[in-house]
Amino acid sequence: MAGEGQNAVGRVALVWDERAAGYDLGPGHPLAPVRVELTVDLIRRIGLLGNGVDEVLPRVLDEVELLRHHREDFIDTVKRLSWDPTARAEERYGLGPGDTPAFEGMHPASLLICAASVEAARQVWEGEADHAFNPAGGLHHAMPDRAAGFCIYNDPAIAIDWLLEHGAERIAYVDVDVHHGDGVELMFADDPRVLTISLHESGRFLFPGTGRADDIGGPKAPGSAANVPLHPGTPGSVWLGAFDAVVEPLIRAFDADVLVTQLGCDTHASDPLAHLALTTDDMAAIYERLHRLAHETTDGRWVALGGGGYQLVRVVPRAWTLAFAEMVGRRVPVETPMGWREVAVERTGDVPPTAFLEDPVQLSEAMRAQAEHEARASVTALRELLLPLHGVR
Repeated sequence: MAGEGQNAVGRVALVWDERAAGYDLGPGHPLAPVRVELTVDLIRRIGLLGNGVDEVLPRVLDEVELLRHHREDFIDTVKRLSWDPTARAEERYGLGPGDTPAFEGMHPASLLICAASVEAARQVWEGEADHAFNPAGGLHHAMPDRAAGFCIYNDPAIAIDWLLEHGAERIAYVDVDVHHGDGVELMFADDPRVLTISLHESGRFLFPGTGRADDIGGPKAPGSAANVPLHPGTPGSVWLGAFDAVVEPLIRAFDADVLVTQLGCDTHASDPLAHLALTTDDMAAIYERLHRLAHETTDGRWVALGGGGYQLVRVVPRAWTLAFAEMVGRRVPVETPMGWREVAVERTGDVPPTAFLEDPVQLSEAMRAQAEHEARASVTALRELLLPLHGVR
């Protein structure tokens, strides 16, 4: 459970604009904006705002900020289909039937999410907040020249770029989504100022099929990427063991100015699109580790973004409320508020859990053994290939 007073916390910002719900890929699409709306509603209802914890609107983002990491022809295509999503599909740009369909208003909606992530970065870098969270962000699969995996523009990369352009010298990016953070890694693979770390279900079993343990960065910046692929069925104890063995020493050795995290919660055992076996208790333990590392390695500068998570009512709001409670140093109540549960049912028809935390997932001995074996193999590979490049023995 999120610890109260564990770290000295000053101001914390929740960066949110109701218009971000306009990032809507259509009826029945897994990335439904209601999951973020219910998260913000839950944060409000349990009293995490106030006393130095504020909701902040994003500032307008100049489109030039986008062009630094997305090709102009791709942005022009997004704009055109934004006005007429029924036009001919542009599958070479990743926009069409399937994962990332075009939708009306997608350019301004995507730009707003990028603006919110940049605002979170600005809040932290300019000292207006110690920590900042954009729950609508974390669209980590978008590529320079195409949309991918529900992601049109890559807001984590744009926020990292903003930090570098405004004086940050080193950024540590940690991605705990069940899917490999491929777009962010690709955009900074040859930049030694950015260390991208991704713990994810192995690409042998899950989109996007990348993120092997021997993928350790580009030729101009070997060691700039760390990947920890995990086997289906991996429980929280094994996931956290891999984090402790690899991520913590890497972050300490890298000595970044800012910690940027993507907090996808599709690692949950019940997520319909993936196969790991974490619980909300495990996620609370992840957030505690990230919070502690921010205070111990980056003077508390922590920018957090949302990401994946497709149990729209049962998992996402609880997980990200736990993350925000950790950021503000407060405990969540034992039960979710009745008024919030009623709104969730009214909005979706799905009945949310009454409790924030959960019992561990029961796994067979064979499945646990396989998960432990794969995690050990990933950790061993990183200890041999990557950690020495950062002076970690």
